[in-house]
Amino acid sequence: MNLRARLAPVALAGTALLALTLSACTSSAGAAESTASAKPAYAVDANTIVFGVVPDSADTQTNYQPLMDYLAKETGKKVEYKESTDYAALIEAAVAGKVDVASFSGFTYVTAKNNGAKITPISSIITEKGQEPGYYSEAIVPKGSSITDLAGFKGKKVCFVDPSSTSGYLFPSYNLLKAGIDPQKDVTPVFAGKHDISVQKTGEGTECEAGFAEDSEVAKSAKVTVIQKTKVPGAPITVSDALPADEKAQVEKALGNVTIDQIVAAGIKGADTDGFRSVFYATSPVDDKYYDLIRDICTKTHATQCQ
Repeated sequence: MNLRARLAPVALAGTALLALTLSACTSSAGAAESTASAKPAYAVDANTIVFGVVPDSADTQTNYQPLMDYLAKETGKKVEYKESTDYAALIEAAVAGKVDVASFSGFTYVTAKNNGAKITPISSIITEKGQEPGYYSEAIVPKGSSITDLAGFKGKKVCFVDPSSTSGYLFPSYNLLKAGIDPQKDVTPVFAGKHDISVQKTGEGTECEAGFAEDSEVAKSAKVTVIQKTKVPGAPITVSDALPADEKAQVEKALGNVTIDQIVAAGIKGADTDGFRSVFYATSPVDDKYYDLIRDICTKTHATQCQ
């Protein structure tokens, strides 16, 4: 059986609604373009920047708040936090022009672009000085498990994050296929919804006997063991192409290449804390071509969500 036939069914349930909503959004977006062409537009109004995020953990808003406060200070606008319930909802919001700035996963960004979202990646967050953009998708098992490699996932209940997650689904599925494991027939997939929940369920060892999550959430748990990790492209911060050119440039200047020291020096409350420093050191510029690796994996796997 080819890779397409093996991988596509895994995400069918998780992407059926996405396909329907994106179809509707793309149609309406096309109609709007035919009547309004490239006219500048805002998600809410000219005084507000809507910042879209999918929560990876309970601390997501707290982690982003100093960055949003800095953006507000630099642009003179109110920055509104918009939390999407999942990756599909954030893609839908981007396609519909309901967010001005957003933090995507690499996979979600590619999917959004494929479905008509007019967005441009400007940077990716790094957590340590000298670090390159990117992070790790980690395969994990409960502490003390007899599983030592991906071959051991066969026949097990396996936690993924979300059908549109880069490190919690696309790369894990690709790695399972390379190991000869069919993500549909050889494991029982469990979609945890968030990275921290995937780690939690795997650590408990009941609902999930193995799993996948991003490295930052895995590092917080003493109940799991990492058996494999894969470097994935850093999650992009994007800006809507619908914004007026000068305002888009303002956002790019503020978030394209900024360090935590600059944010602290700007007087942003909450930036100079252990919590924020643990998740943010700087943003590093990235562009669309940086995500060609994800497009390559989409081509090799023919994953349904890539379409």
